[in-house]
Amino acid sequence: MKVVTSSFEISTKGHTHIIDVTGDVQDLLRQSSLSEGHLTVFVAGSTAGITSIEYEPGLLKDLPAAFEQFAPTGVTYHHDATWGDGNGYAHVRAALLGPSFDVPFQGGKLILGTWQQIVIIDFDNRPRHRNIIVQVIGV
Repeated sequence: MKVVTSSFEISTKGHTHIIDVTGDVQDLLRQSSLSEGHLTVFVAGSTAGITSIEYEPGLLKDLPAAFEQFAPTGVTYHHDATWGDGNGYAHVRAALLGPSFDVPFQGGKLILGTWQQIVIIDFDNRPRHRNIIVQVIGV
C-alpha cells in the first residue's frame, strides 16, 4: 500500500455555497498513479463540510433550504455570544455534515454513481479560501 497526500484551494462565497470538486479530486487521483484503493477528501476548517449529491440546480436550492430548517440563520447561538462572529449556525451545520468524505477507486477512477458528485459546502457567513486535502491510499 502506498499513501499520497495532496491538496488544492478553492474560494467560496460562504452562506451555504456548494462547489463541485469531483474533477479536482479525480485529477489528484490521476496524479497519484495509484490504480486501486480508496481516498479521503477533507476540508480544513470548522464551518465547511463535504458530502456527495447530484450537482443540479434543484438540489443546489433544496440542500441550503434543508440546512436552514435544522440550523437556521438569524437565531442566537451560544457560539455567537462567545466569539461575536455571528456564525454559530455555520459551525452546527458543518458538524452535522462532517469534514470528510471517503471514496473507493478502481482503474485509477473514482467509483461514484452516474449522478453523484463530491461537493464542498461552505456555511460560513463570509467568503473564504478553503484548503482541501486529498489522501489517496492504494496500490
